[in-house]
Amino acid sequence: MEQNNTKKPRKKLVFPIILGVVLVGALFFSIKEYVFLQSHEETDDAQVDGDISPVIARVSGYVQEIRFKDNQYVHAGDTLVILDDRDYRIKLDQAVAAQAAAQKTAAAAGAAINEAQSNFAVQKANIEQAQVRLWKAQQDFERYKNLYDDHAITKAQLDEVTADRDAARAGLDAAKSQVPVINTRVNVSRVQTVASSSQVDTRKADVEYAKLQLTYTVITAPASGIISKRNIQIGQLVQAGSPLFSIVHEDIYVTANFKETQMSDVAINQKVDIRVDAFDKQVIPGTIESFSGATGAKFSLLPPDNATGNFVKVVQRVPVRIHIDADTSVLRKMRPGMSVDVVVHTK
Repeated sequence: MEQNNTKKPRKKLVFPIILGVVLVGALFFSIKEYVFLQSHEETDDAQVDGDISPVIARVSGYVQEIRFKDNQYVHAGDTLVILDDRDYRIKLDQAVAAQAAAQKTAAAAGAAINEAQSNFAVQKANIEQAQVRLWKAQQDFERYKNLYDDHAITKAQLDEVTADRDAARAGLDAAKSQVPVINTRVNVSRVQTVASSSQVDTRKADVEYAKLQLTYTVITAPASGIISKRNIQIGQLVQAGSPLFSIVHEDIYVTANFKETQMSDVAINQKVDIRVDAFDKQVIPGTIESFSGATGAKFSLLPPDNATGNFVKVVQRVPVRIHIDADTSVLRKMRPGMSVDVVVHTK
């Protein structure tokens, strides 16, 4: 009987002891969490992020060659796709031929204006020559008129000198009348020269545009990174503006969405502990780089409008960009979209 009485008190003590241990553990955990949260802010609303460049065809054409494989790492400037460029080479040859024709037309216009200016100089000399002839004819007429008045010559001789004077005067008038015509030709030639020069510039621009279009048939990598989301095959006709594939940049970072109530002690350059779910909670160091200019809700398709009167206060989140302070071997394993947990050392 005494042994049974001894066992009963012991059984009664087991539950209070266990309860006390649990309460002590809970109290210790609560104190630890309280102390931890006084100098840290954490969130699991975060993910690995990175810039993704869509590569888009700038000209239409058939895919002639593809020089990459899916998920391949490429460097900026690497040739990735070659389109059939025969049509664009023909257009370039046509533009070059049109430019040569325009240059010849401009040269002909320049020769025409030079000829017109030479004719103007010749006509000016003709006018001076006609003026000299008229002066001489006028002098002869006056001498013969005096001789005729003195009855030293006949009327026929005077008429002959008079006719020479009138012919010289008519020749001068004819020479002067050609000056406006020649001036008009010079002006027309100048206008044609300006128009031809403008045409040459236009054809030159056409040649440069054709060269530019030709270069677009060779598609290169705009940045270093991993090729993903390939949408083309050999022989496929792609249209200008069609997306071909995307390149995920090697410069990746973490975007963490903190509650607005957590932002009071968060600042730029604070240290961050990053735990990527895919890496068995391995701690990766980081640093806060910048804050978003607005909350995530303001960038949504239908941002909330609290002026409608049906207002329900919802805690908003502010996107925070975090730089990953890790070597290349770690960064190469990370992919945009991976889930992470973030802890910020605020103090």
